[in-house]
Amino acid sequence: MLNKLFSFNGGVKPDPNKSASTREPIARLALPPQLVIPLHQHIGGTPRPLVTVGSTVLGGQRIGAPDGNVSSAVHAPTSGRVVAIEPRPMPHASGLSSPAVVIEPDGLDTAIERELFDWHAAAPGEIRDFLRDAGVVGLGGAVFPSHLKLNPGKSGHTDTLVINGAECEPFITCDDMLMRAEPGNILRGALIMQRMLAAKQVLVALEDNKPEAAAALKSAARALGHASLEVVVVPTRYPAGGAKQLIRVLTGIEVPHGSRSTDFGVQCFNVATALAVWRALEHGEPLTRRIVTVTGNVERPRNFDVAIGTPISHLFAAAGLKPDTDKLIMGGPMMGIPLPNIDAPVVKATNCLLASSPTLFAPPEPELPCIRCGECARACPADLQPFELYWHSRARNFGRAQEYKLFDCIECGCCAYVCPSHIPLVDYYRYAKSEIWARERDKDAADSARERFEFRNWRADREKEEKAAKLAARNAAKPAVKPADGAAPAADVAPSAGEDPKKALIEAAMARARAQKEAVAAKNTDALTPAQQAQIDAAEERRKRASELSGSDAPVK
Repeated sequence: MLNKLFSFNGGVKPDPNKSASTREPIARLALPPQLVIPLHQHIGGTPRPLVTVGSTVLGGQRIGAPDGNVSSAVHAPTSGRVVAIEPRPMPHASGLSSPAVVIEPDGLDTAIERELFDWHAAAPGEIRDFLRDAGVVGLGGAVFPSHLKLNPGKSGHTDTLVINGAECEPFITCDDMLMRAEPGNILRGALIMQRMLAAKQVLVALEDNKPEAAAALKSAARALGHASLEVVVVPTRYPAGGAKQLIRVLTGIEVPHGSRSTDFGVQCFNVATALAVWRALEHGEPLTRRIVTVTGNVERPRNFDVAIGTPISHLFAAAGLKPDTDKLIMGGPMMGIPLPNIDAPVVKATNCLLASSPTLFAPPEPELPCIRCGECARACPADLQPFELYWHSRARNFGRAQEYKLFDCIECGCCAYVCPSHIPLVDYYRYAKSEIWARERDKDAADSARERFEFRNWRADREKEEKAAKLAARNAAKPAVKPADGAAPAADVAPSAGEDPKKALIEAAMARARAQKEAVAAKNTDALTPAQQAQIDAAEERRKRASELSGSDAPVK
């Protein structure tokens, strides 16, 4: 049993606005005319499509294979026909497209025969592979492949497994309603994770503004009767749901810059992830659906059980989007991202869809100069200096921003929430991070190009040397021409080992030519008859006399 709860620095207490979407139980949303299932819905490699246009698929069938270990499979939520495999707009602030499989449901909802897996007798590595192929990823927002986090690492065990049900951001209630609906199965999934990580204790944490969920979890924990399993209610304070902040509250461990919680024997998962693990291992059910909160400026705020790939417009239509809506957000008001396209699909990271209006959220105040009041630093839960990050990000001095631990910023928005100058600080930090990442990519591309250029030159030089060596070897193997008497042998003019190989080859060839010429001349002279030789000698004598008398007028006879 925990004897003490700790606290973290900073944080804020905004209006939770959670009651509107928790009045009714979770509703299962009907299938839309088309499902757009993105192939890339998690951190890591993009899965490879396993289907083709025109093929028929069944519910739960794999349509995307994991691309390496840092990846996760993608499945069809229902039966139907594949009508396209093409880029489609994604639920992202950029509005960019990503490859997706488009399925037209046939209305039969025929499921594939589920694969039975005896995880009780399986090794931890086999269980992790099964979860990878079942498409289980973190459903708290990070969508990190869960099979990787369920590896205890070199130590072989984990001291504390934290199941995060804090759900601290305003308006979002999907985890709250899930804990009320399936507390027992969530805890069973947590116990499976405990076994895989060999964790000594399991702490299921949620904020004290969720009394119904806390009561349901505590009742389920008593029924399971595991001494190492405990449900802990923590004070409501945003962002208590951040992994490092929640670990600090529960254990007192403060994870420093550049370290991970696993370095201190702590691992953290979302409650919805624990439920997905249990469904995959106990029932062979891949991750094809999730709970989504639809709230804000809608007629009927509610949580829906939604097939992944459902267009966002389909959810807002079910909730009754009001006409004065001026902005749509995926996520909450603090960390959510604006949606440029309402037809983008629900993905595994979609936990909330929030409709904004001028009445619900007042238009932002004009940005004023920073007065360096320090309110942002006092509110920062990561113990950073947001005003310094702001100045360096705005000045594009990204090196200095990194010195102030820019990448330790969790983008919770507490600094912007308390800023009296109404500066959208998180926007500046996101801009700086994206610029740094872009420069790193450019640098990596330039380094790769330089390495390829240097390797090409080295290979060309090596080929020239190999050709010269082969040519020299062939010439050395040729039989030497026997020189004439008195002629210098070819070997006498052979180049030294230190000379240029090309010059040495040329000189050797010239020496052989001279030797052949002298040999031919000597051979021709030896073949003359005595009379012919006498004529040659007489002509040579006349040439000499003419040379002696070249200065006189004496005629030559």
